[in-house]
Amino acid sequence: MLDHASGRIDITRLREALDGRWAEVRRAHREHLDERFLPVYGETGDQARERITRLLSELPVELGIASGFPAEYGGRGDVGASIVATEMLAQVDLSLMVKAGVQWGLFGGAVAALGTKRHHDAYLRDIVAGRLFGCFAMTETGHGSDVQQLRTTCTYDPQTQTFDLHTPHEAARKDYIGNAARDGRMAVVFAQLVTGGHRHGVHAWLVPIRDEHGKPMPGVTIGDAGPKAGLLGVDNGRLSFDHVRVPRDMLLDRYAQVAEDGTYASPIENDSRRFFTMLGTLVRGRVSVGGAASAATKSALAIAVRYGDIRRQFADADGEREVLLNDYLAHQRKLLPALATTYALTFAQAELVAALDEIQGGDGPVDEHRQRELESRAAGLKAAQTWHATRTIQICREACGGAGYLSENRLPSLKADTDVFTTFEGDNTVLLQLVAKGLLTGYRDEFGSLDGWGRASFVAEQVREMVLERTAARALIARLVSAVPGRDDEVAVTDRGWQLKLFEDREEHLLDSAVRRLRGGASTKKDRPFDIFNDVQDHVLAVAAAHIDRVTLEAFVAGIDATADPAVKELLSRVCDLYALTVIEANKGWLLEHGRLTPARSKTITSVVNGLLKELRPDMRTLVDGFAIPDAWLHAAILREEPARQDTMAAHDAAGDPQAVPA
Repeated sequence: MLDHASGRIDITRLREALDGRWAEVRRAHREHLDERFLPVYGETGDQARERITRLLSELPVELGIASGFPAEYGGRGDVGASIVATEMLAQVDLSLMVKAGVQWGLFGGAVAALGTKRHHDAYLRDIVAGRLFGCFAMTETGHGSDVQQLRTTCTYDPQTQTFDLHTPHEAARKDYIGNAARDGRMAVVFAQLVTGGHRHGVHAWLVPIRDEHGKPMPGVTIGDAGPKAGLLGVDNGRLSFDHVRVPRDMLLDRYAQVAEDGTYASPIENDSRRFFTMLGTLVRGRVSVGGAASAATKSALAIAVRYGDIRRQFADADGEREVLLNDYLAHQRKLLPALATTYALTFAQAELVAALDEIQGGDGPVDEHRQRELESRAAGLKAAQTWHATRTIQICREACGGAGYLSENRLPSLKADTDVFTTFEGDNTVLLQLVAKGLLTGYRDEFGSLDGWGRASFVAEQVREMVLERTAARALIARLVSAVPGRDDEVAVTDRGWQLKLFEDREEHLLDSAVRRLRGGASTKKDRPFDIFNDVQDHVLAVAAAHIDRVTLEAFVAGIDATADPAVKELLSRVCDLYALTVIEANKGWLLEHGRLTPARSKTITSVVNGLLKELRPDMRTLVDGFAIPDAWLHAAILREEPARQDTMAAHDAAGDPQAVPA
């Protein structure tokens, strides 16, 4: 329990609120991943690759890294657990997390989601057990985010009953492919399916790329992607195919089949809808990347906050003692809002993983509308989490001064390893466009939420209205919003209903004005559909950002409501205030321009934020301790200077004995 006089809180209860539904998965990782799995500073790329490949085979079975696969193939049928396991690996070593994600998330996940029983029976057991290493070969040198326009072709020949897989030019080369440069034996290859002289869009095949001796298969050219800024342990490579013969039954044919005579059949007639249905089944990778980015952010914040409690700089007014970094308002301004946003995104991620588990974890048919909402939410949160990681890890590096630049203090590797997260599993700017279009019902009904930007066949007049998607806590949110008095100046800026209403109003206004601009463009640029969208692209991105801000706040509010411990709930409520008000503060310009804030109220918000920073200063260490990251995992030399502090996490897990810890 929190006692403001003594400054004590039950860390166990805080940790439980953050660990959520899959707490056992998190506990297993904390117990079983020891120093062997930590990054090695200063190793070469070859050394890192060898180490990570070896560690992949040594991951304890208790972790359930491949738990999302069906039990008959060695998994547990628990989709949510597999996502959380990926997040926990990210706190230990991001190269290990990405390598595991390629093997079991992308490669294995594609075989499971796009293949049928014969593929599962033939390959899944070996994939799950780590006996068959594979790649996910989608991205091309000339086409990254625009997957629908891939240039690799796979043409069926009824005479030989095989497909001819071919890379027509260098821009069609598969690039940045994890597991390709060294370890992959097979690849799920995405290409344009051609049969009977007709193209049927992008499909996927399971293709051997190396023989049993590790040599490239005939017609397969394998290269190394070259030195990278980070993720040294991941063997990214390049693949090209020179008329490689692929047996007909290696087409992953859950959504489309090619008969012996070349006849094409699919339960989904529309090529575009079929393609996005196929990609929608692979949304787990995007959810995993967002969660991993947040995990890395937590590690960076834990290092910076703990260092700020031991590092002193400049004397106080009496000149008797130097001041702790964390006591400076400017330092609090760096770390506490980032910490509050990390908490908010933690609850948003938990809600997303629960939705993913519910929608894709069963054996029955997937609800198409809920699947679209899931894809949109996953796209937006991935963008928010990875951009937040990039900003926050840099802030933490600066907050640790020169020490933060030393490899031995972990922050440089966290910064380098997560930087690419903003562009893989979907470029963030493209993803935000997808989120916005998912909110425009005309566009969504016509193409689904993941269509290419500015298709010529789309008429802008089809954008009829906006959709304000509700989160899982809709009843709670509606109750809080409805309780807000009519006049803003009568409501405290810490009133939760007022905050929610302002976030909702901002999103609605941006959406409505985007629709009006699109309609206006359609009346003057009817024959130039690209210009119609391109002229409002900045507006559309603002719509998506406002949407993600709103659903993140609502998830945080729902998480607080579900927290049983009153003291933890009170602490989380103050952190939520800080998150909401710093988002409002960052958007003051728009809110003032559109009459949502008066100048006086705008000044009040800054004053209240500064007050919250001072109020939360004693809880900074408590808040990062709530992440329950084992000391060894932080792997930062600067924390060796800390005064002795009881490490309660292991004791709590072992004995289940809640113990109050000084904040």
